[in-house]
This record gives sequence, structure tokens and C-alpha cells, in this order.
Amino acid sequence: MTECNTDTLTLGRQGRRKIKADFNGGRLISDSGLLLLRQVDQHIGLTDAMAGAIHDPRDATKIEHEQTAMLAQRVHAIAAGYEDLNDHHTLRCDPVLQLCANVEPTEGQTLASPATLCRLENRITRDDCVRLQQVLIDQFIASYKQAPAELILDFDATDDPLHGNQEGRFFHGYYDHYCYLPLYVFCGEQLLVSYLRPSNIDGAKHARAILKLLVDQLRTAWPKVKIIMRGDGGFCRWKLMRWCDRHDVGYILGLSRNKRLEAMSEPFMQQAEADFIATQLKQRQFHTITYAAKTWDRKRKVIAKAERLIEGPNLRFVVTNLQGEAQHLYDKIYCARGEMENRIKEQQLGLFADRTSCSKMIANQLRLLLSSAAYVLMQTLRQTVLVNTELAHAQVTTIRLKLIKIAARVVVSARRVILHLSSSCPLQPLWRRIAQRLNAMSFDTS
Repeated sequence: MTECNTDTLTLGRQGRRKIKADFNGGRLISDSGLLLLRQVDQHIGLTDAMAGAIHDPRDATKIEHEQTAMLAQRVHAIAAGYEDLNDHHTLRCDPVLQLCANVEPTEGQTLASPATLCRLENRITRDDCVRLQQVLIDQFIASYKQAPAELILDFDATDDPLHGNQEGRFFHGYYDHYCYLPLYVFCGEQLLVSYLRPSNIDGAKHARAILKLLVDQLRTAWPKVKIIMRGDGGFCRWKLMRWCDRHDVGYILGLSRNKRLEAMSEPFMQQAEADFIATQLKQRQFHTITYAAKTWDRKRKVIAKAERLIEGPNLRFVVTNLQGEAQHLYDKIYCARGEMENRIKEQQLGLFADRTSCSKMIANQLRLLLSSAAYVLMQTLRQTVLVNTELAHAQVTTIRLKLIKIAARVVVSARRVILHLSSSCPLQPLWRRIAQRLNAMSFDTS
């Protein structure tokens, strides 16, 4: 008797043959590249450290899903592109995600359900989040085998749009919508701080306290390191600059235009205008002036960029306590901060840092930190194992597409877990090389 399959789908024809499809292929996975991130996680101990940072009030005799496993489950799923808790209805049975969570990938085993993961999010406390932030800093420090001579800390705030009635929800006039205002701190491509804040505050709120905390810890690890803070005009606050001056911390910050600065720079703009009229070519001049706003405690060094473009004049300012030639400080030091915006985009767009739909703000802070942990894993892979490969400077979405989204058939026996990866994988040589590097190398970025 013919066995009928009511789940079969018809997808056209190829010549005389009908094309059929169903979801009865067995233990097939679509994200076998997560095993690369699993090895990175095991080397740097990220999810273990995160689990140790979170207080677990559950009765140990009744725990089915360990906290470390739940965190690994969420972090690796985010790295693979699964932003929603509802995805874990089916992901909890995914063999590769089970391996990432250090759970036996047998058919009888399951990872935490969306409801269990939701309870984890909603029992997090503010102290837990502080300790999780510390894990990011510890990971950054541990990534160096030798003390760096100089560190530039990039501070920036961005908007995290909200579409519900989340705690801490406010309308922001500049962004023209309801949002949070998270504060990020990067050093190059490495993430140190991801701090969720309501949007009804000054964009520089808590930046001085966070800078002090970072400087204390970085100098404890490396007493002779030179530290520079870099940020846009939103962080140009005299109390922050005064603290930097008193504690031997460099800074280079954007400075908003005003009538007094424009008047002081008028001769520079006139010269740039005259040169443009004479040559019809773009003109750029850099000058150093001394300036203090009425609210500042003293005068400071300001670099003025007097630029005449085809579109019109462009006058910009930065304030700094760094020594050096004005154009070098502006072009090579200050303008390099724009790279941080790409890192924030990776967080927001590639790793779903803006998926803050919990009703409680602390739960949303945890989601931001889970996204940050996924970024740390991807960045460690990129900065160490992908060096001198075609993906050395790839965005996380490209790394996901090229290395993680690879289909495989899973075979589990008493002694082995075997993944038969897709024969049509276009980057087989690179994937093999990366796996070999992970097995052979130690993780340091110095």
C-alpha cells in the first residue's frame, strides 16, 4: 500500500520530474559554523564568565537547564542570526546549538524553552548587569599578551527605537521617536561597554564615571599605558575634560560651533575662500586657537578646520589636550572615530542589540549584553583566526553568511558526533583552514 505524506510540497517541475519537498530530512542543521564560535568561546571562557557573574536563585536540586547552557544557547543563537526568543521553540532541539551549550546532542535532550529563557531575562538584577559589564572589560584586558603602549577609547551614544511601552521609554527630539539611548565604548574593534540608558538624559550622562572606572582598571593591568578618550561634540563637557587633565588622560572631542568660535576663525575662512576663488579647488586649513566657553573652568586648545568645498564653507572644531600638529590630530586621530559607527551598526543591525522589547529595562539591558557577548565572539574570531584571509575585515553579517550558515547532517554515535557538511559549500578550503587554526593557536591580539 502506498504511504502518503500530507506534508509534501510541490515546487514545480524539472523536465519530466516533479519537484517535491518536505520537512522530514532528519537531524539536519543549517548553522554548522557555530562550532567555530564554540571553540572561540571555550578558549576565552566568555559564557562561563557570564554565568559566574549572574546570581542564580534557583533550587540546585530542581534545575534542569544550567545557567551557562542557557547563556551559551542565547549568545550563539544571536550570532547565528536568531534574534527572537520564539525561535527557540525549535532551536532547543538543534544539535549544533546543543553542542554550543555543552549539552549532549541526542534526540532526547532539549535546551531551554522560550519561557525558561524569558524567566532568566526577568530575574536579572542591576548588580548582575554591572558584573556582566565587568566581564567585557576583563575579556578585553585578557586579549592582550603584552601591555599596549596606547589605548584610544571611543565613546558614542546611539538611538535604540522602541515600539511599545517599555520601562524607561521617552521621546527624543533629535531622533524624532521613542527610544533608549545606549552608550558604547570601543577600543578599535573591541567592545568594552554597552550601557543601556533612557533617552531623557544628556548624551554624556555617566561618561565620566565610566571613563574613570575604565582608566582605573586599565592602569591596574598596565600602569604605563597611555589612554586617550575620543568622542563627538556630545561628550564635550568641561568636568570630564578637567578630570582628564588632572589624571593624565588624553582627550580629543568634537566642539559645537558658536558665534565666538566663528568670529575667532573668520580670518581662516576668508583665506580659504580667497584660495578657492583663485584655484576653484577644495581648500582645507587647520589652525590652533585657545578658547574657553563661559561655563568652562579654563581655556583649552581648540583645532579649527577651515574648509571651502564646492558646496560651500565647512567650519569644524575639536578640543584636545594632545600634543601634535593640528592637521594630524584632526585627520588621523579625531576623524578615525568614525570607524566606531561601523561597529555600532554591527551591533544594532547584525547582532540585534536593538531588540529591546522586554517590558523591564534591566531585562533589556541583559539583551544588549547578550548581543555584546555575541559581538565579542565574532570579533575574536575575526581578529585572530581570520587574519590574512578574505574575511579579515568582513562585517559580522558576512561572516555569518560565509562561515556559519552551512548545512550539515548530524550523526551521533556512542563515541562520536559527526557533522557531514554540505558538499556545495563554496568556502571549503577557508573553512578547513579556520578549523585547523582554532585547534592550533592560542588567543591573543597583541
